[in-house]
Amino acid sequence: MKTPMSRFQIHDDLTAPEGSVLVLRGALATGGQLPNFLGVLAGSPAALRGYARLRSELRRGALDVPTLERIALAVAEHHGSEPGLALHGRSARQAGLSLDEVALAREFDSGDAREATLLRYLKATVRGPGRPAMHLHEEAREAGWSDEQILEAIAYVALETFTAMVNVAGEVPVDGSAEDSRTLKAA
Repeated sequence: MKTPMSRFQIHDDLTAPEGSVLVLRGALATGGQLPNFLGVLAGSPAALRGYARLRSELRRGALDVPTLERIALAVAEHHGSEPGLALHGRSARQAGLSLDEVALAREFDSGDAREATLLRYLKATVRGPGRPAMHLHEEAREAGWSDEQILEAIAYVALETFTAMVNVAGEVPVDGSAEDSRTLKAA
């Protein structure tokens, strides 16, 4: 059996470029373990800082964690991002989503009618071609999603698409695989 290996170096605080070290240490302080994705992204301090800032802002936005996890699962499935599916499968369960709900989210669906409406709209933005049908936007609004929430959902799709693209293009191994995640000690 072939050991999974990333096409990019998976950095830690000892190997990362200087401009990435503070972000990596901050991620460790909140999560305790550095995901392989962040270790890879550390190879570009600008990309890592941009990713971290957008994720931080969206986590403080108008969408709750279960909604964000549904979106992340759908996007990871769409792009075939194994690390994303593993991470967000765990995070979704921690956020209270059932196994059935996790499976539905991977297909841009939900057992919750309101959530399903938003996911259908986002599915049309991801799978295209072109712009989503107006009726999907109207249905999302009628289901109670505000413009602020819809815009944040689109931004989160973009963030998770970027994550999936790095994971897939870089063949980033799933955290905890043969190429272990980087566990760093806070300095």
